Amino acid sequence: MDFALTEEQRMVQATAREFARERIAPEAAAIDREHRHPAALVAAMGELGLMGITVAEADGGAGLDNVTYALAVEEVAVACASTAAVMSVNNSLVCDPIGRFGTPEQRTRFLPSLASARTLGCFALSEPEAGSDAAAQRTTATVQSDGSWVLSGTKNWITNGPVADVAVTFAMNDRSAGTRGITAFIVPMDTPGVTAGAPDDKLGIRGTQSSQIVLDDVHLGADAVLGQVGSGFKVAMSTLDGGRIGIAAQAVGIARACLEASLEYAKQRTSFGKAIIDHQAVAFKLADMAAAIDGARLLTLRAAWLKDNGLPYGRAAATAKLVASEAANDAARDAIQVFGGNGYVTENPVERHFRDAKITEIYEGTSEIQRIVIAASLVRDGVLN
Repeated sequence: MDFALTEEQRMVQATAREFARERIAPEAAAIDREHRHPAALVAAMGELGLMGITVAEADGGAGLDNVTYALAVEEVAVACASTAAVMSVNNSLVCDPIGRFGTPEQRTRFLPSLASARTLGCFALSEPEAGSDAAAQRTTATVQSDGSWVLSGTKNWITNGPVADVAVTFAMNDRSAGTRGITAFIVPMDTPGVTAGAPDDKLGIRGTQSSQIVLDDVHLGADAVLGQVGSGFKVAMSTLDGGRIGIAAQAVGIARACLEASLEYAKQRTSFGKAIIDHQAVAFKLADMAAAIDGARLLTLRAAWLKDNGLPYGRAAATAKLVASEAANDAARDAIQVFGGNGYVTENPVERHFRDAKITEIYEGTSEIQRIVIAASLVRDGVLN
């Protein structure tokens, strides 16, 4: 869909690409090695409008569309998947639901600072016993006689958790009502009783800090409810539909980083008297990477375009995430093969890309969950919808 981009979309893409190459890429290896949250880069992206791309201008954001957002995430992910994940969570999982379901007062209170990266958000849905089965919430929300709430429970693997200022949080307010008994809340992280655990020690995206969040009798006003009481599961699922577009774009960026590094290396590395790109076994790996990346990018931009135009996009987003995340993992594995022994050492970036790629098949819905979403849509809507 590159051929269908507007001038404004191309301009934002170019801005994100320049920033990623000049500012992010030189720090990416150190961010990974040091497990360092890229605070200065996030602040700079806030100044560029990249941390609240689709937030309305009236709410302090850039007021742009989801196609633009996907293009920008890809460019950042080419340079550093960790930085792209921080960006994606703040945009897709925090700003988006507050913008769509929040009251005017909530939007005014939270969105301008989130969109400018003066504050950072996280999405507290997963729990030790509620990963793919998001409906199995054990965190409780108990309403008080004055309409206020008390939250108690533990959230797991919360991206941005250790560095977040606000958490979009889900809790069970009526267990007998099933998914209709879940409510979403906006929880400032400095609220008494909220504690973020130590950062997780992860395989990849090591600069994107994640942790448990413990809620110990957290008292919130009635104005903390996001959306309607009992509509939390709807808020979560619709938010994840949009979030999958961001993760698909991140995966496309990781795959592209693998291809760019592999192509450059294959032109320079020689074996049996010629550059290894002149060996068909290597050239075909690069061709397969390029074809898969083109397909994944088109699927991602299609899902973003559908969302921008108010059309159903759940299946398209699931398809984009499934295809893009698997393309990223295939590209990372093949990049290691192209680099050979050099690809297995940390001085070359494909080792980092290999580790970073894996998470795209897991968070915001595993590949298995995406297949469930797609299959259910086929049964419900048919093949051509």
